[in-house]
Amino acid sequence: MRLNFAGGALLVLVVALLIVAYGSLFTINQTQQGLVVRLGKVVDTPTDPGLHTKWPFVDSVIYIDKRILDLENSSQEIIASDQKRLVVDAFARYRIHDPLKFYQTVGSIEAANSRLSTLLNADLRRVLGEATLTHIVRDEREALMARVREQLDQQAQEFGISVVDVRIRRADLPDQNSQFVYTRMQTERQREAAEFRGQGSQRAQEIRARADRDVTVLLAEATSKAEQTRGEGDAERNRIFADAFNKDPEFFTFYRSMQAYEAGLKHGDTRMVLKPNSDFFRYFTDPAGKGGEPDKGDNSKK
Repeated sequence: MRLNFAGGALLVLVVALLIVAYGSLFTINQTQQGLVVRLGKVVDTPTDPGLHTKWPFVDSVIYIDKRILDLENSSQEIIASDQKRLVVDAFARYRIHDPLKFYQTVGSIEAANSRLSTLLNADLRRVLGEATLTHIVRDEREALMARVREQLDQQAQEFGISVVDVRIRRADLPDQNSQFVYTRMQTERQREAAEFRGQGSQRAQEIRARADRDVTVLLAEATSKAEQTRGEGDAERNRIFADAFNKDPEFFTFYRSMQAYEAGLKHGDTRMVLKPNSDFFRYFTDPAGKGGEPDKGDNSKK
């Protein structure tokens, strides 16, 4: 009976030791850092991953994430330095580098997000309010985000937080302003298109006028050259005729008469009323050209 009692006491002791050992050990993984709290007071801040010890039943462990955390900020309207209204949607990334200060100041990630969101909105209004719309949207966006991150990081140090990055996801005009800007841009593009069409029409008229003038000049020059060439040809023809006439006047007269017969006696085209012994027909009946009407002088002699 004493053995049974001793065995039961030993079993109870072993179980108690196991419970005490289980209550005095805790683990921290690679993504966590811990706070050992004893009666509401932080006594240890283990950050290395692995197995750690604490007083059982007295100490409690609070686990804090040491990864980069997201802060999603709601959209807000900001007035730039050129009085342009912008709807800015930004976000931030941060890390808890001092878990003790974090626990003492904000206590939880939800509370930290709320505080950082307020600070981020204020920094965005302060920094972007000093820049123009063009700088925010295009020219100096990266530099402005760096300024916002630096200011937010300085303010977040009191919470044991380091701000890693701040970015603008979207920066647009309000809906009513966007429609107004779109309409103005459309009107401007239509005005530019009408101006380009007018310039093109004017240029086309200038080209047509120049082409018409060139055509007129070319036609005049061509006509002048053609008339000159025609005149030279007629002169050369007349010269040739004159040379031929001087060489053999009788043959030239015969040749001209043959041409006159060909031009004047076309079939079904010409009617002529002449005397048969007319001078026009002198080569018609006599190849020597003596079949025409005799001269009056000769009649008088006879």
